Amino acid sequence: MGQHVEHDVLIIGSGAAGLTLALTLPTHLRIAVLSKGDLSNGSTYWAQGGVAAVLDEHDTVDAHVKDTLVAGAGLCNEQAVRFTIEHSREAIEWLIDLGVPFTRNAATGNAGSTLHLTREGGHSHRRIIHAADATGAAIFTSLLTQAKLRPNIQLLPQQVAIDLITTQKLGAPGDRCLGAYVLNRNTGEVDTHGARFTVLATGGASKVYLYSSNQESACGDGIAMAWRAGCRVANMEFNQFHPTCLYHPHARNFLITEALRGEGALLKLPSGERFMPRFDERAELAPRDIVARAIDHEMKRLGIPHVYLDISHKPADFIKTHFPTVYERCLSLGINICQEPIPVVPAAHYTCGGVWVDSAGRTDLTGLYAIGETSFTGLHGANRMASNSLLECFVYARSAAADIATSAEYLEKPSALPSWDASQVTDSDEDVIIAHNWDELRRFMWDYVGIVRTDKRLLRAFNRIELLSKEIDEFYSNYKVSRDLIELRNLAQVAELIIRSAMARKESRGLHFTLDYPKILNHAQDTILVPPSADERT
Repeated sequence: MGQHVEHDVLIIGSGAAGLTLALTLPTHLRIAVLSKGDLSNGSTYWAQGGVAAVLDEHDTVDAHVKDTLVAGAGLCNEQAVRFTIEHSREAIEWLIDLGVPFTRNAATGNAGSTLHLTREGGHSHRRIIHAADATGAAIFTSLLTQAKLRPNIQLLPQQVAIDLITTQKLGAPGDRCLGAYVLNRNTGEVDTHGARFTVLATGGASKVYLYSSNQESACGDGIAMAWRAGCRVANMEFNQFHPTCLYHPHARNFLITEALRGEGALLKLPSGERFMPRFDERAELAPRDIVARAIDHEMKRLGIPHVYLDISHKPADFIKTHFPTVYERCLSLGINICQEPIPVVPAAHYTCGGVWVDSAGRTDLTGLYAIGETSFTGLHGANRMASNSLLECFVYARSAAADIATSAEYLEKPSALPSWDASQVTDSDEDVIIAHNWDELRRFMWDYVGIVRTDKRLLRAFNRIELLSKEIDEFYSNYKVSRDLIELRNLAQVAELIIRSAMARKESRGLHFTLDYPKILNHAQDTILVPPSADERT
């Protein structure tokens, strides 16, 4: 029998969004932060590039807003974009006060050192604040260090959320989230976590694809749980493929930061020929969707497994100073980036859609919030601009914290909740089915719902996911839950949402490119899906 525990705020996810929220909430609230694996399990720790913010005197909020709207291919919510960017400086100042060691320029005279800003694809100014090429690790370490010092914050690793507990599921009046059922991997039991407020900060869903730059945890857990609880999701067809992941059999998921291209790295074919100028006047600094499609096109045209990213024309000291993580990782695999190009391939990287939220991170359910990559705020539109994602985490986490602090006065704690019922299930002796379904799902998503799509491919994917979902539901109903089964169930749900969204969009816009509808429509419209149980919300 699992435990019953109560919190003021239950945060599912221990990345930048979840930890920022925990640290910004009032200290009198009892807060629990759950992580599926170790606390550094998510994507934040591995982020290399940086955080986009208006920090330079020659840059402006309007310029950053304009760049974001252009990158978003006409689908961004301008109000959400402006809200995020107007709060960028205060978010960065908060991180600096927290002790994040951002890279600085060399001190000049008595003026002291200033923050070093780099430039990435789609940006018209240098506005990316970073900590060398390991920004995520620097930010995460600072956030976690501070969280461990707060007695009101309980950090709980090895906790896999299964489903949200809602009044609707319990047959009670109202439309509220009351907490979550969580598999405690330390005990093997399912615990019941009651909470006045529950926050989904579980990251994206890139592991739905065969090739991904993300960690194993990026299974769309929060999106799937919110959908099953009755929340709307939006724009799930827009999945960003990072153009440059290291292509090497011994380097899974290693991202080659976009900052290399920002500092002059060139994309080349095996012959040494550049190809990006043929696809876009911005060449290597074009937005990621354009670069990823160009690489995909050249790989298919020439029948090659990868292309090359070359920064070897830059001084060795410059490369080692600005990109120590990339340099050391590649060198460990026998690639000296100061002397030779890096083999790279596109990989699923970022989920632009997610759980619909407002500017405070509130979902359709009272007491349930979603922040970070799990959420759909309207910031990214049809294509996320580089380094806006971490900014979104900080701005919306702080906004959600302020809203929770205000709401805490009137939202009472939930009454006694029922325990998880595992009386009708048994231990599985056929876990090979999970592995097989996992592999099949990710392969057909890559083949049929990847960088370039068609109606025929999407229909094939839809037929496959219907059959696969039935198998998974049957397995889930009969056997005890495990992390692999929970993640597979969530991936299948997210895959269905992606496919349905892609089938609904009859145009090519941003990250959604289909050969059957190559033109962009005059009217830009979000794809909003509504669960059957939430029809009254439309």
